[in-house]
Amino acid sequence: MAEDLNIIASTDKAEQYESLIPQLEALVTGEPDLIANLANMCAALKEQFKWFWVGFYLVKDNELVLGPFQGPVACTRIAYGKGVCGAAWEQKKTLVVPDVDAFPGHIACSSLSKSEIVAPVFNGGQVVAVLDVDSEELDQFDEIDAKYLEQLIKLVNFNA
Repeated sequence: MAEDLNIIASTDKAEQYESLIPQLEALVTGEPDLIANLANMCAALKEQFKWFWVGFYLVKDNELVLGPFQGPVACTRIAYGKGVCGAAWEQKKTLVVPDVDAFPGHIACSSLSKSEIVAPVFNGGQVVAVLDVDSEELDQFDEIDAKYLEQLIKLVNFNA
C-alpha cells in the first residue's frame, strides 16, 4: 500500500508538527512491526524538516545500537552515558544541544553535525531506545522540538 505524506511549508515548527502527528499516527496504527514504524517515523521527520540526520538507537546488552535512520552513515554503538545519546539515556530526559562542540564528551559521528536533540523512549519506565536528531546548523532545536518529538515517539508500540 502506498503512503503519501502531506508536507507543509511553514516557518512555524509547531504547525509543522501538528500537521505531521496525525499522519504518523495513521501510518503506525495497526502496524505491529517496530522496525517498520521507526523507519517510517525517521523518513517522515527528515522529509518534513530537512534535518541532517534522524534515527533511533535501540538499547541492547547495555549499549545503544544503531536502528532505523535517515541520513549519512552513523556510529553503530554508543556506550551508556557517552555522548549526547548516552547522556540522554543515562539522565532519562530529552537533551537539547545548541552546539555539539561545546557538549562534554560529544561523539562526532559526522563533523557536519552542529546541533542535536536526543529524546529517550520509555517502555515500562525503562529507556528502550533514543531518538537522535542532528542538524548542520547551530541552535536548531528548542523546547518546541522536545515537546513534539516526545509526543511522536509515544505513537510507536515498543511492546510488540
